[in-house]
Amino acid sequence: MEDQPTRFAKRRFGQNFLVDNHVVDRIIAAVNPQPDETIIEIGPGRGALTKRLVQSGARIMAIEFDRDLAPRLRDEFRDHSNFHLVEADALATDFCEAIQPASSARVVANLPYNIGTAILQRLIEQGKCIREMTLMLQREVADRVTAAADSLARGYFSVVVEAYCEAETLFDVSPRAFRPVPKVVSTVVRLRVREKIAADVKDESLLWQVVRAGFAHPRKTILNNLREAPEPIQELLKKRGGASIVLCDAAIPALRRAETLALEEWALLANAILEGS
Repeated sequence: MEDQPTRFAKRRFGQNFLVDNHVVDRIIAAVNPQPDETIIEIGPGRGALTKRLVQSGARIMAIEFDRDLAPRLRDEFRDHSNFHLVEADALATDFCEAIQPASSARVVANLPYNIGTAILQRLIEQGKCIREMTLMLQREVADRVTAAADSLARGYFSVVVEAYCEAETLFDVSPRAFRPVPKVVSTVVRLRVREKIAADVKDESLLWQVVRAGFAHPRKTILNNLREAPEPIQELLKKRGGASIVLCDAAIPALRRAETLALEEWALLANAILEGS
């Protein structure tokens, strides 16, 4: 007979419930929740982390999308005035509105493997009210999130995280800590949200268009990717005399690949594209 966490897990939601109390202890120690703060927990599931967060005295805003789990959570924590359940999709939630009257919060989450990156991107977009995130992710995703320049794991989202957060890998979590048991190792990371972008860039929107174009074909050089960039970037490059000239002005060798560029270099490249336009 299956144990309860396995029986209630839904594959379409990517659910793997945390059942290892030692891992719970390590996450709570890393977060160190305080009675005077607001904490958002995304995907509380069956409440393994929620119970400890509520016990801390912090104001807990639990975001749960699964309609079968929500009544169980509401019943279990009905006697705790600091627990608030929001039945909503984290991908569509306005976190800044959800935490009111608080103006800022920290986030704790065991993110579903299938949408972890998408939720993290939404959290970063609402960084004006989120100070810090302690997240459990699939290790492969965590490696991409924290990948520095020259890492083969580095991609578009690595640069986004570098721009808006200070990222730190805390520890790995064995598949045996979950029910049902996943086929992958998980990693807990901490992201501290920066007050402003960590680059001197003239146009943030252009920066991300350029970074996305640069990673469009990871095996190609930055020169070739720029030459195949979408039309708006092509028009700007033409005004500046072409991709080779822009790369030269930004002091970036044309044969480098996107994963080797640090955030500061992407900013130099985007700024060079704008010069004289």
